Amino acid sequence: MSAQLPPARSVEENPSQAQLREWVLELMPKDRTTVTEFDNINYKARILARLTPSTFIVSDEPNTKQTMSRAQAAEYAAKQDAHIAEQDMVLMEGYIGPDPAFRTASRLYMEKAHANIPAMQEQLFFPADEAWSPDFTVIYTPTLRIPEHHEECLILVDYDTWTTRVFGSDYFGESKMGGLRMWNKRVYELGGLAMHSGAKTFPAEETVDGQERLALIIGLSGTGKTTTTFRNVKGSLPVQDDFIALMPGGEVFTTENGCFAKSYGLDPEDEPTIYGGATRPDAWLESVAVDEDGKVDFFDDSYTANGRVTFPLANIRHRDPRDLPKAHYLFILNRNENIIPAVAKLKPEQAAYYFMLGETQGTSAGGAHEAGKNLRVPGTNPFWFEEESSMGNRFLELLATTDLEVYLFNTGRVGGPETDERSKKVKIPHSAAVQNGIVDGTIEWDDDPDFGYAVARAIPGFDDEELLQPRKLYERQGRLDEYERIVEQLEQDRAAYLTNFARLDPLIAQSSGA
Repeated sequence: MSAQLPPARSVEENPSQAQLREWVLELMPKDRTTVTEFDNINYKARILARLTPSTFIVSDEPNTKQTMSRAQAAEYAAKQDAHIAEQDMVLMEGYIGPDPAFRTASRLYMEKAHANIPAMQEQLFFPADEAWSPDFTVIYTPTLRIPEHHEECLILVDYDTWTTRVFGSDYFGESKMGGLRMWNKRVYELGGLAMHSGAKTFPAEETVDGQERLALIIGLSGTGKTTTTFRNVKGSLPVQDDFIALMPGGEVFTTENGCFAKSYGLDPEDEPTIYGGATRPDAWLESVAVDEDGKVDFFDDSYTANGRVTFPLANIRHRDPRDLPKAHYLFILNRNENIIPAVAKLKPEQAAYYFMLGETQGTSAGGAHEAGKNLRVPGTNPFWFEEESSMGNRFLELLATTDLEVYLFNTGRVGGPETDERSKKVKIPHSAAVQNGIVDGTIEWDDDPDFGYAVARAIPGFDDEELLQPRKLYERQGRLDEYERIVEQLEQDRAAYLTNFARLDPLIAQSSGA
């Protein structure tokens, strides 16, 4: 059961979006709050991304994650409770997930002075009903800073009471992830796996066998997960933006009733669905470039490239998140810049290997400490509650219960970084053509001699074979020695990385396919 809420000077329970908007315009700093040309509100946050260095699990037991003792955490909790006693607060209640048989009652207890955050959270919650009783609690005080911690912020995660306390941060992502981080553990206890994943369905009339097909899309923030999920390919419909539960047999449950999308680079031609959702009056913007006249520039990253937007799924074309077909495809996104092809088809024994590697190039979404770095995050899920061997092992167990077609997608470049004129970008239409070919079954495959997965020889509508088989680009440019050095180094680095997980099933580490 979730913890008791500390008393406040006043508490407003489940206010409407209209009331929250009124408080935002009345109470929030005028120099940081702007009504845009779309009549929605943008707030320029002090904190621009998740704060991993400020996040602690409350525990007296050893954990591979950063921990804080219960005694010390209690001191901070008492400090927050005393602060709340003098504040006006907002209580927002709802569900993570829509299915009565698989949903979690969650609540956000937030300072009224930052009413934009409960407004954004309300768009992601499924509505509470008479059966609602709190399982998870997020207690959030942006105005209470903790000078001794990174960015004067502190996030305490207590799995014993299913409570997350947030101090100092005004970034909405800490509210959203406060509930979903705890949900990771809850799903695992129920025999499933929480995955940092979007979900979309391809309608039955567009598939080869006439069956509606569900695709899961996993990737770190900034790798194109939301773009891939919402891109209309063969009539596909988005179901979920960010987290799902994969259960035995391939059954899938969703979490959120809205979308929390990156806004930087948002283009109405490449991403019309997200753009349409973001430019409505009821969307909420955070740290997006907006001038004094309310003009929005989604391509201005002078303040941050991690601007964000929330909007309800009801505002866009989407598939009802209930009664989904079983998962059929899994797309693992890897924002790479050298030798990963635009798409590779993985054998079943390779799927857990690449899932556990979770390779990508970091972006601003993960904070300044991740941007531009080559990362490995198991399952592309930075919110796992313990050492990640259990995540990889559970995924391997679930693979044995379902027939998933697993594909590795590169959403970055081939041949080098953007500054290297010899390199090529994997563009959004390329990835769309890949999805089209997968669903149609029209991709011609070759075995890759270096990595053992299948690479595409040809895809209808895809005009560059060097993005499909990077070896050919390096060979044409006289860089084959460089290519082979990267292959050798990558194999060594991957093997060394997987030795860090002492409890990992040996079948995963041995399944590179190379």
